[in-house]
Amino acid sequence: TSLQICDAENEAEKATTDEDTVKPEEQNGDESKEKSDSRETEKRDAQPETGAGKVRRETDVAGDDIDALLETIEQSNGLTLQSEGCGGSDNRPVLYVEHRNLNPETELKRYFGARAVLGDQRPRQRQRQFHRSTWMTIPKDTWPRFSRPGISMTLLESRDGLQYFTFEHSRDYQQIQFKFLDSVESMDPNNIVALLQMNPYHIDSLLQLSDVCRIQEDQEMARDLIERALYSFECAFHPVCSLTSGTSRLDYLRPENRAFYLAVYKHMMFLERRGCPRTALEYCRLILSLDPDSDPLCMLLLIDFLSLRSREYNFLLRLYQDWEVHRNLSQLPNFAFSVALSHFHLSQEDQTESEERERLKHKADLLLQNALIMFPGVLMPLLDLCTVQPDAAVSSHDFFGPRIQDPSPALAELVSLYVGRTHTLWREGGVLLWLEECVREVLRRVDTKDPLVEDCQNKRKQRYQSAPLNIHRHVILSEIKEATSTLPLEVTTQSVMGFDPLPPLDSVASYTRPERQSVGASNESTLSLFFRSLLPNFNLQGEPMPQDDLEVAQAGRELNQEVNRLMVAMRDMLANIQFQEPPREDNPDRDEGEWD
Repeated sequence: TSLQICDAENEAEKATTDEDTVKPEEQNGDESKEKSDSRETEKRDAQPETGAGKVRRETDVAGDDIDALLETIEQSNGLTLQSEGCGGSDNRPVLYVEHRNLNPETELKRYFGARAVLGDQRPRQRQRQFHRSTWMTIPKDTWPRFSRPGISMTLLESRDGLQYFTFEHSRDYQQIQFKFLDSVESMDPNNIVALLQMNPYHIDSLLQLSDVCRIQEDQEMARDLIERALYSFECAFHPVCSLTSGTSRLDYLRPENRAFYLAVYKHMMFLERRGCPRTALEYCRLILSLDPDSDPLCMLLLIDFLSLRSREYNFLLRLYQDWEVHRNLSQLPNFAFSVALSHFHLSQEDQTESEERERLKHKADLLLQNALIMFPGVLMPLLDLCTVQPDAAVSSHDFFGPRIQDPSPALAELVSLYVGRTHTLWREGGVLLWLEECVREVLRRVDTKDPLVEDCQNKRKQRYQSAPLNIHRHVILSEIKEATSTLPLEVTTQSVMGFDPLPPLDSVASYTRPERQSVGASNESTLSLFFRSLLPNFNLQGEPMPQDDLEVAQAGRELNQEVNRLMVAMRDMLANIQFQEPPREDNPDRDEGEWD
């Protein structure tokens, strides 16, 4: 489902857009796709001596001359960190992923130099001969020795230059999965720890335990568990599965595939927090390329922020130009404002010629004014988070006052998400001055009855009728409090699990969990019984409820929302009291704030 934001006269056309429109990555021709994928297959089989992989393998040979080696590689590729895979003149698909950019060391070397990044790693890398070469993570000596956990990948079909894959679980892995679900229901993290000690590469246990570590502010262990999950996945890849060409697809409806989406997403967010936005952008494109039509994690709500943070303005504008026609990106608040901000930053760059700078600045002004007219509810929360006191002429004007607030909960959710995520990008002095100029011009256009003002007001009333599940899922994963507070009751009143938040209603299950024997109330843990007794639809015997009771349960949804929050808090408390970390090397000299 897509957000209902189309014009009334275009609704019929929009309904078929997701199925019939040819995506940008398909417009480059099937022949080029097949060649690209063929080259990708050769890369994985032959382990080419290029990019970050070459840097890792040649470290021992190169010795202290690693900076010269990196410079040589970049010159031979003809790429730079700012432009590789993102330039407007690039003929590759817009979702093409560069292997070397999946490695955060590539970005860190740019900032700090290769000697600072790789210096203490050289002796240990000689001991990693037994590990297979992977692109997304580098195995660590502290990890348990890898043995295949029972995950494999199958090629379902190839059509129109695309390959459709799915992960599969062996029978033994399915039994481990059932034990994991029992552990989750026990609400005791120690049970998951015990399961993970026996099965150190079980994906969902790694994802769930990573969340527990993150809640306890052990960011290092939380990252390590996610990287271990990614390594387990990558070792199961099909030989022809391409991470980089943008032609491999994974159906989110299959639970086995959802864990891969979530592992990559969590890894991406850790990278962004560590100060590697360019690497995070590469993973964002990877996730989007796995299912660009459905976009199950709604990466289009994040990709603009990562593009701006990594200063990949040209990539963002290229994505906007290629996808605006069939995806209506301008109807998303984040794209409306971020595209304007990209034009502004490009106009401020020193290498931009004066005429081009003037053209870009004029376009940026117009785009930001139109964004403010279309989404006036963005301004006041944005200024508030930027700790800026608006001018009296602005704060007293009806257009940006409470009366103009977003008429639909779906739009309020999108606006809150954008403001909560990107307000730091607007704090720069030059940006705030530019925003002030455009706000004054918007008020002038409002006072002079610019027809666009009324047109946008009508569009806000017609569009944004309801937010689809993938937007709610994205808001939950984002953990941005400004946005999570706008989630509707039907989302906040259901239990949300970190290993599979808001699963699709039409999931495709390849195997089912066997029915468990009903457990009497006397055998149920006191704490679990206490939790269930607070729910409006609680029934001690677990029997179906009469219709009258169902009506009472419906009336208690608001209470249920508060109870759900209590359950989350209690889970956190349990984790803090009972959780014991797996053995790991402690570094008492480590700076707690480093990269977190």
